Amino acid sequence: MSTDAVSPTRERRAELLAATPAEALVALAERCLADGADPVLIAAPEVGMVMLTVREPVARERFHLGEVLVTRAEVELDGARGWAMRTGDDRLATLAAAVLDAEVEARRPHAGAVLELCARTERTEADAGAAEWAELGPTAVAFEELD
Repeated sequence: MSTDAVSPTRERRAELLAATPAEALVALAERCLADGADPVLIAAPEVGMVMLTVREPVARERFHLGEVLVTRAEVELDGARGWAMRTGDDRLATLAAAVLDAEVEARRPHAGAVLELCARTERTEADAGAAEWAELGPTAVAFEELD
């Protein structure tokens, strides 16, 4: 199955799988493994902390905002590695996201369904962002420069 034409970068796919609701991840991962695929657990879901670094918008300087609780996991499926990191401590959802990443990397039968799930998450994020801007737009203040 060729997924290159519609596939986001692996980094973007990881972002989208991290933002996808847990129930959707688990349900699709179960479908992916229903064909008898035998995933190899490379790194069991592990909960830890990572430093959240942000860029200040005016001076464009990076600074550490604080630590964030995350869970990461890595699996191998049909010779392809899948990796995931999600905020929080939901080990099952993180493991499911890693399986889905491996499904795409191995170009397995449900790779297209994984990419569609990512596309739905991307549309949901875009819609939420647009709704937020629509709500904030009327509060914008326009400044004029005086000579």
